[in-house]
Amino acid sequence: IEMETVFGDGAQQQSRGIVGALLGAGKRLLTGESLFMTVFTNQGAGKHRVAFAAPYPGKILAMDLKQLGGQLICQKDSFLCAARGVSIGIAFQRKIGVGLFGGEGFIMQRLQGDGLCFVHAGGTVHPLDLQPVQTLRVDTGCLVALQPSVSYDIQFVGKIKTALFGGEGLFYAALTGPGRVWLQSLPLSRMADRIYKAAPAAGGSRQGEGSILGGLGGILDGDR
Repeated sequence: IEMETVFGDGAQQQSRGIVGALLGAGKRLLTGESLFMTVFTNQGAGKHRVAFAAPYPGKILAMDLKQLGGQLICQKDSFLCAARGVSIGIAFQRKIGVGLFGGEGFIMQRLQGDGLCFVHAGGTVHPLDLQPVQTLRVDTGCLVALQPSVSYDIQFVGKIKTALFGGEGLFYAALTGPGRVWLQSLPLSRMADRIYKAAPAAGGSRQGEGSILGGLGGILDGDR
């Protein structure tokens, strides 16, 4: 397997030359990706294998763009790898409320093509097919990906007391079908926040871990 670094995502280089590569690299930069991408090519006669690791604990989802209509909208930084020819672009959120309070900002990733691509999500992942005009309200940070046919909007939780003390924030993401959406249970930002709060330097402790030795157990197992 030969490894080569290309400028952009490879798809624009094949179709539009240097100008296409520059446009592709700029789009990738805005969505949180690098200007360059590594292409792995099998130069042998038979099948060979290459493995990819996720950037943090979670699930890797295999998406067949040909079966999904050739296009998929994902959260930023969720793209892991794809078959050559899949284009990684920008999906702008046209509604100001979605951009400001949607949890993903104004820019998301748009994957286009007819091959396999792989995206990463945190925690448990649940795909859901929405029927026409069927609406699902979810935590704004739990959206991983959606088909372009799904409408994405923001709704206020409705009650000030619930917004202030419910622990779920001020807004819901309202997803309206038809189309498929993918939800995650533990976004990276929430996982990082919980790890930080549990760290001893931030005032966290080992309480609740079930150790009968307490602080001595931390010393013995190397945590202190």
